[in-house]
Amino acid sequence: MASASFRWRRLWWLLLLPLAFAIKYAWQSFPIMSGYGAKMMASAIYLQHRAPSSVLAEELSAFPLSLASYKWNETDSSVTGSVWGIAKRRAIYRHTAGATLVNEWDEKSIRAQQFYIPPAPPLPDTCRWPCGNAVLPADSLKAYQKLREVLAKAFEANIGENSQRMRAVVVVHSGQIVAEKYADGFDVNTPQLGWSMTKSLTGALTGILVKQGKLNIKQPAPVPEWRNANDGREKITTEQLLQQTSGLDFEEVYSRASEGTNMLFKKADMAAYTASRPLKDNPGTVWYYTSGNSNVLSRIIRHSAGESDYRQFPYRELFWKIGMRSMVMEPDASGTYVGSSYSWATPRDWARFGLLYLQNGEWNGEQILPVDWVRKTATPAPCDSLQHYGYQWWLNAGGQYPNAPRDMMLCDGYEHQYVFVIPSLQLVIVRMGQTEGDWDADNFLKLIIESLPPK
Repeated sequence: MASASFRWRRLWWLLLLPLAFAIKYAWQSFPIMSGYGAKMMASAIYLQHRAPSSVLAEELSAFPLSLASYKWNETDSSVTGSVWGIAKRRAIYRHTAGATLVNEWDEKSIRAQQFYIPPAPPLPDTCRWPCGNAVLPADSLKAYQKLREVLAKAFEANIGENSQRMRAVVVVHSGQIVAEKYADGFDVNTPQLGWSMTKSLTGALTGILVKQGKLNIKQPAPVPEWRNANDGREKITTEQLLQQTSGLDFEEVYSRASEGTNMLFKKADMAAYTASRPLKDNPGTVWYYTSGNSNVLSRIIRHSAGESDYRQFPYRELFWKIGMRSMVMEPDASGTYVGSSYSWATPRDWARFGLLYLQNGEWNGEQILPVDWVRKTATPAPCDSLQHYGYQWWLNAGGQYPNAPRDMMLCDGYEHQYVFVIPSLQLVIVRMGQTEGDWDADNFLKLIIESLPPK
């Protein structure tokens, strides 16, 4: 009898353990899945003006995201996501602010936030890009015929069951657009999500505050939670946040629940959540890429610019000045722009941002960034042994892209969003898409570089 009882208890535990694992997984992961989908759906419907069926078929069709379902409400511009009817998450869309997940704070308080952005001055269609929207006439671009063939070939990978979903490519050479191509359903006026290319915007905004004398990146970062921490965090500098060497214990993993996914899809104040994390390494000694560092920077920008000016600051001091009229940065529920991940702009406007860095931070005679900011951005941190990261920009100083010059710097976002800036070739390349898994960016660069006309 005792032996039979033991077997039953063993069988019970064998059944209970998988159930406990499934419950834990659902508890941790379902809100992330429904939150990701609701946020993506809201931005795509109300900002990109895409059909919900298109978003479901492309952004949200892969497992496990396909387990979730969504309801969108045109009346209040919202989307609610859930997984099997549970773990409901709601995203709301506000004009000029884009979409925001309703996390921890009540929706009424979030909607009450003021996001007045002054209307952007129009770009004249007759004025040549980048100051306007006109591009070079076809008869002056005969030298770039091979480049256009390269782009046409690249878009052939969009056909078939394993489509790479490349959505746009814009190539700027010597200051002018010399080739561009768009996938069906997307055009020059479609804003596209930069994901972690937003970090590079955050780096630029930090530089503007340095130029204005409102921020010293060499000093301890002005983070309220760290001021009297006495645990090492009070020593973290703003420069170390820029270089991803803060030492915070923050795991950047997106295949499961982690600090990265919890921050983006569960937290109202992403910067406060990150700032509450303890130290794992001494500041400035270990390079580790996290979106948390970027969102702490974004709140530093908010505090340094001043509460009354913060919402307008990125538009007035950066976007409008360089013609990025389509840009929308989206805030978290606390009202701080999600400086790690949520920005939307047309590919031509992303190219304008790349051109700003190609021109050493100068635009139409105005030095927008500090004179030495681009050089410092292209300088890896001392502890970055791979020499592959600067002030919120990726670098090729260590030769990670063998077919591209070592002076190349790049914005790099999830699912292969890129702005490549190559000063030695006077070249800016924007590549946007919704490409899962591997994509050979190095070969893509090789083909484009080889197709340029000889000097």
